[in-house]
Amino acid sequence: MALSDSEIASAIKTRQLRILPRIAKLNPAGMDLRVHENMMIEPGRHKLVATLERVELSENLLGILHIRSSLAREGVIASLALVDPGFRGQLTVSLYNAGDRLVRLRKGERFIQLSLIRLGSPATTVYDGKYQNSRGIVHSRRGKNVCHRKTENVIHGVRG
Repeated sequence: MALSDSEIASAIKTRQLRILPRIAKLNPAGMDLRVHENMMIEPGRHKLVATLERVELSENLLGILHIRSSLAREGVIASLALVDPGFRGQLTVSLYNAGDRLVRLRKGERFIQLSLIRLGSPATTVYDGKYQNSRGIVHSRRGKNVCHRKTENVIHGVRG
């Protein structure tokens, strides 16, 4: 079940949820998170951005991220993952500007909303992965065999 604003406030008081330094804005069914630093996203370009806030979830909460509609209306598309029970750290979000104008985000500007789901029973295994205790923007940690060269373009085995 999704948590309401009063349930989120209660989860903070009971330390099932920690948001540091503080919540930017509590909404009826979630909270807004802010941009870690000033940034610009040019049309047709992708950027990683970190939340200003550090998020800590207990074993009975799952987070779901949503792009704020005002950014979506400017053509910003976000690749958003679940925030697993037990996660602690700043969140890194992938943003893509599909619009035709430069998008500027100011440090402290609200850009995503975090909704919380209370699990039917606490997770027996909590998050303890590669991104635990993340600080700032964290790039992919998939492994050594991942190609990160921007110039490589492989389509059906043919390099372009």
